[in-house]
Amino acid sequence: MGFARVRLQGLLLVLISVSLMCGAAWAAADGRDKAKAGQEQGKKYARVTDASQYVGTETCKTCHEDMPAKDFFKNYEASPHFVTTLDTKMGPEWHGCEACHGPGKAHVEGGGDKTKIFTFKNASAAEVSARCLDCHQFGQEHSNFARSQHMVNGVACIDCHDPHHAKESQFLMKEAQPQLCYGCHLETKQQFSRTFHHRVNEGLVKCNDCHNPHGGFLVRQIRATASQDLVCFKCHTDKAGPFVHEHAAVKIEGCVACHTPHGSSNARLLKRAQVNLLCLECHAFSADLTGPGAPPIPTFHNQAQKYQACTLCHTAIHGSNTDRFFFKP
Repeated sequence: MGFARVRLQGLLLVLISVSLMCGAAWAAADGRDKAKAGQEQGKKYARVTDASQYVGTETCKTCHEDMPAKDFFKNYEASPHFVTTLDTKMGPEWHGCEACHGPGKAHVEGGGDKTKIFTFKNASAAEVSARCLDCHQFGQEHSNFARSQHMVNGVACIDCHDPHHAKESQFLMKEAQPQLCYGCHLETKQQFSRTFHHRVNEGLVKCNDCHNPHGGFLVRQIRATASQDLVCFKCHTDKAGPFVHEHAAVKIEGCVACHTPHGSSNARLLKRAQVNLLCLECHAFSADLTGPGAPPIPTFHNQAQKYQACTLCHTAIHGSNTDRFFFKP
């Protein structure tokens, strides 16, 4: 019995040692991958400035008018990118097809050799986005894409945009919102199918009304402050204030302290079906009256009634200019 116990302990020690070694190896590999990703994200597209290496858009048209798909070049002529061919102030490296694919002289002389020109098909997300950002990095909308969550997770510009076969002409989108976003964000799709939801599926609100898909300084790429409330106030202006008596939860945690913004089974997108239970998450019976944080509920409040809502009395719960207990606006 003692011998068996010793053997079991020895086996456990071996397994623990192997697990620790594997964990260390995986952590090191993960660190190397993240470092590599960071280096790739830091890359910038260096354009070839030798004008003799460029052949011009009309030369591209001789082969690519209907290749690799019918009306391939015609679709390009109808796109916003075609305007680059009209720019007389910039060099040939900024014009037409070669502005994105690089100089085409070697490609033409090689009889259409694909290895002699940049193709987006098998390029990494960092390489693809670096070429797009060389033109599109200027401006508030795209300036943070290099460090956005999309970029960190290997999502390139052409995963959402299609320069040649766009279904949405305004921003050359591959598909209209919200279906394009649902392709990755499946966990969010089901939230918009709940009884109470923002009308994204109906087309009245778009994902990018609240989120900046190209990145930002805030969590979940929200177009707002750290409290996550300003983006809500774009529509819900009556809740914006400022108020003489502020509801602290709005200023500290934002609207998401009480609401689930995408969709909920509860009216007004509330986190809880019963309003008093939602309030009690902060205003607990045991809270210290003199300490920091939300004040406790008064002892004379009767919480025995199942469907009693705090907002029956505290009607101005988002903030008040006349009453510190939010009894009236």
